[in-house]
Amino acid sequence: QVQLVESGGGLVQTGGSLNLSCVVSGRTFSTYTMGWFRQAPGKEREFMASITWSGYRTYYGDSVKERFTISRDNTKNTVYLKINSLKPEDTAVYYCASKLLGRDYDYWGQGTQVTVSS
Repeated sequence: QVQLVESGGGLVQTGGSLNLSCVVSGRTFSTYTMGWFRQAPGKEREFMASITWSGYRTYYGDSVKERFTISRDNTKNTVYLKINSLKPEDTAVYYCASKLLGRDYDYWGQGTQVTVSS
């Protein structure tokens, strides 16, 4: 059974930082591309970042710019998303997902809530 479990969300003040984690079990983590998405209330799900199986290539959504950093540790089956200089508009549920290169994301975590107070 494949499971993705996010953690690290919470309530943070504007300008603060968070480091989200996603632990994967039930599949060979090191062969999958991992991604982070977010969904704010009343909005569509938004792509944040992805990282290939080796960690060699990373991709970021247009709204991310330089505040977000994705990384992974294949020895821990974990992918991370570091968010700096948090803004109230970053408030959302953040999800991690996995896929094979060139395929659609097929497994998703349950999400972790990030709330940024002004």
